Amino acid sequence: MVEKEKPDKHQARVRQAFDGFSSKLGDRLDAGARESVARVREAAEAGDGEKLRDHLNDLSRRHGWLYRELASHPEVATLLDELALLGL
Repeated sequence: MVEKEKPDKHQARVRQAFDGFSSKLGDRLDAGARESVARVREAAEAGDGEKLRDHLNDLSRRHGWLYRELASHPEVATLLDELALLGL
């Protein structure tokens, strides 16, 4: 779990960031893309660095355009940067 933030606050930030990301892309996401994003979101919520890396790598391989969108979304990118700084 993210050390500097209480679990509920961290999970709320992750949900807010990913909800904004999903709203931005709307209908561009097919079922497979939605599932991939959901796995990244769940790993980020849990603060599970290993799963997060695995799911981000899978997302990059299977949906390169979506990985680029995720990495460029301001809230999600900030969140992922923070998790990386914590070693997750």
